[in-house]
Amino acid sequence: MSQHHLVVGAGPVGRHVAALLVGRGDRVTVATRSGRDTGVGGAAHLALDASDADALTRAAEGAAVLHNCANPGDYTQWAAAWPPLAAALLTAAERTGAVYAITGNLYPYGPVDGPMHEGLPDAATDAKGVLRARMWQDALDAHRAGRVRAVEVRASDYMGSGTGQNAHVTRVLPAALRGKGARMIGRTDLPHTFTDVLDVARTLVAAADDPSAHGRTWNVPSNPPVSQAQALTDVLAAADRPPVRVHGLSGAAVGTLGLVSPMLREMVPLQYQWTAPYVLDDAAARAHLRLEPTPWDEVCRRTLVGIA
Repeated sequence: MSQHHLVVGAGPVGRHVAALLVGRGDRVTVATRSGRDTGVGGAAHLALDASDADALTRAAEGAAVLHNCANPGDYTQWAAAWPPLAAALLTAAERTGAVYAITGNLYPYGPVDGPMHEGLPDAATDAKGVLRARMWQDALDAHRAGRVRAVEVRASDYMGSGTGQNAHVTRVLPAALRGKGARMIGRTDLPHTFTDVLDVARTLVAAADDPSAHGRTWNVPSNPPVSQAQALTDVLAAADRPPVRVHGLSGAAVGTLGLVSPMLREMVPLQYQWTAPYVLDDAAARAHLRLEPTPWDEVCRRTLVGIA
């Protein structure tokens, strides 16, 4: 039987979630502040301020799942934008009985020794990691109290189609395709997990569908880690372009550039992700949800989609 799903956010994950759900015959509404058409044929589009709990509740009435695929694009506004948005999403899920499926990230873990797995505590000390950990803890508390059915999936840095200029590889990709060298944050020779946004969407949909998956986080199945330089080189190869010289930006350089770049300033507390191996352990989701990541060569080809 077809179900209704409300997808909040039309970034790469939200669009992929909507496409997957429409493709299997479900009714989908994508809610964004502007209500713009996402290009997902068969999905309805709604203009909505998702931080308005009452308006969001009305939109979610009758929905089987409320998918939180929101991601305020301006890092400098997270502290202001996320708390009311997260509170409204949780409230709407509680009021309507919709499963609350959250697109998360790895920030809550903070710096770790070894691969990141779901058994680790959320031990971040930077503001963004603490904020995202609080969002999940609030949802988990509500789940444990029987007020909502919640689940969160966590992914590493995005690759795949539609990732835009905020992703670490696609940020430097247009210039690299023209043969210019790239500057990437931290060390460029360390193993780092990258996650295809399609696999984030597949995991979110699968976890929301499975009641036995609720009440915990799941790390999104991802390909084996590669270095930043190798990831960029592999994407260039998928476009039949040669490698380019890749330089790492030291912590001091990022701090200095952050004096004039608000985006880089926000990255300063997160540099630990690029100064040591940053590796995801996805064994639990592979086994429980029976998912495998998109093959790496396909991820690289998909990353080129929409890149000028």
